[in-house]
Amino acid sequence: MCGIIGFTGTGDARGIILDGLKRLEYRGYDSAGIAVQNGNEINMVKAQGKVDNLISIAEKNDKLIGTCGIGHTRWATHGVPNDVNAHPHLSEDGKFALVHNGIIENQLEIKERLIKKGMTFKSDTDTEVMVQLLSYNYDGDIKKAILKTMSEIVGSFGIGVLCADNPGIVYTAKVASPIVIGLGVGENYFGSDITAFINHTKNVIDLDDNELAEVSKDKVTIYNYKGEEVKKSIRKVTWDIAAAEKSGYEHFMLKEIMEQPAAIKATIEPRIKDDKIVFDELNIDIKKFDRVLITACGSAYYAGCVGKNVIEKICRLHTSAEVASELRYSDPMIDEKTLVIAVSQSGETADTIAAMKEAKSKGAVVLAIVNVVGSTIAKLADYAIYTWAGPEIAVATTKGYTTQIAVFYMFAIWAAKQLGKIDDKKYVEYIQDIKRLPERAQRTLDLNTKVQKLADKYFHNKSIFFIGRYFDYAVCLEGSLKLKEISYIHSEAYAAGELKHGTIALIEEGRLVVAVCCYEPLLDKIISNIQQVKARGAEVLALAMEDNKKIFKEADDVLLVPKTDDIFMPIIEIIPLQLFAYYVAKNNKCDIDKPKNLAKSVTVE
Repeated sequence: MCGIIGFTGTGDARGIILDGLKRLEYRGYDSAGIAVQNGNEINMVKAQGKVDNLISIAEKNDKLIGTCGIGHTRWATHGVPNDVNAHPHLSEDGKFALVHNGIIENQLEIKERLIKKGMTFKSDTDTEVMVQLLSYNYDGDIKKAILKTMSEIVGSFGIGVLCADNPGIVYTAKVASPIVIGLGVGENYFGSDITAFINHTKNVIDLDDNELAEVSKDKVTIYNYKGEEVKKSIRKVTWDIAAAEKSGYEHFMLKEIMEQPAAIKATIEPRIKDDKIVFDELNIDIKKFDRVLITACGSAYYAGCVGKNVIEKICRLHTSAEVASELRYSDPMIDEKTLVIAVSQSGETADTIAAMKEAKSKGAVVLAIVNVVGSTIAKLADYAIYTWAGPEIAVATTKGYTTQIAVFYMFAIWAAKQLGKIDDKKYVEYIQDIKRLPERAQRTLDLNTKVQKLADKYFHNKSIFFIGRYFDYAVCLEGSLKLKEISYIHSEAYAAGELKHGTIALIEEGRLVVAVCCYEPLLDKIISNIQQVKARGAEVLALAMEDNKKIFKEADDVLLVPKTDDIFMPIIEIIPLQLFAYYVAKNNKCDIDKPKNLAKSVTVE
């Protein structure tokens, strides 16, 4: 959600910031802006719509000359998307420019107080409230003013600040919204995401909550909320700019679908040593827990639904999956015997962070499954398992989801061994199955070269249903979400056994039903469900194992996956559904990598 970049050095700030904003487009936004400082003057340009709109204006503006500046892509929360509400925002006296990710919960109270002091406001945003408060608190000491402003704000924020009195210096601070600092030679950067500046440096510092960084071209100084200088460690990013580029693919989403065999391999290979699952990052006595609770949002929650089934089946340990936005307000029955597993690609999901805090307040141990190293969720958790999927640029997750499931498989088998729920023979069999997952993912891609033709046939549907049972139902949830979020087609997933309890009333002539039929113990049941919907005029696109002969007699069209143990089927059967969603969206001429109204990282409630 939203994107921030800041730069100071000797180069052209305008060009560097505009390039960074292009790289941040994937996060989701509806307007963009840039402010560049030249001596004691701050000049600004903002534009509604795409970053390209901003570039076309900014490149013609002779005043945007300087070596220090900030930029922003905005996803509207307070105020409609327009030029006025776009960031950066200037203080009334022109001394400060500020960009902001997050949400200020007490903005109305502060705004009323400042209006009474004689200040006027031009926008509807909470961000303008913050920059005006900063100006009000300023007495010549910018560090003191920012820290005081931070202390008065209730909510979440990652900010970038320019001060007309301090040319060549940019400031950044955060509470519950990511900020990472990039260290160069004679130039330094900050951003909401490493992608903003990865083409310039791989050496980074992760800013923690309630910290403020003063960034000049030669030095970065970080202070805590008391104004005391703190020392921070530097980490090196292990991926390069090529990983954040399309590499010849038309869309990032297609590239990331195709990267899944390699991503799954990167997740599992370092954790299987001498045919044993080894989690160096875990020091948990799994026997102390009588319950596992998985919490997440969106696709990560659906990965958790698969994880719930896997852990219960292999470990015989009571496990539930809860939507984080509901869990945080439900006064959950959690105690010190509960292991909470929080799942997030970005590691910055606001509702998941809040659910983790609620769980920890009740004594639970929290384990995070997360992709982004150094993210808020990774730091907040007692233990963290990184998926190592690499950067995921498309808003709709693909390899982020499958690598989360890969971690669930390894964790469940590791835990079952500790609990004595599987013998040595079964343990070895499971590990061999896990090691074969990358090649089976590749085989799945190879089997489904006709997906584009099926999308050509079915993309005109206005409403599509997904049905499945047990593991397959969990996959239907994610398959349906992929379709709706990038193609804008109404889509719903149903447990197939519930058809006659109301859902079948929606089946009509020509309605497309996607039937996931890979869980062999219930194959006859799902075939019966297919017959029920076809009897009412539905067309059926089935997803089945390649040796399934029955399905070709029942379905109109079939997608295939290689034969795999039932437990390990979800990680590969989602791949054809991702491809189907992609090509349907392409036929509908949708903005696949940046779907309307969506953001990559949901950092506000």
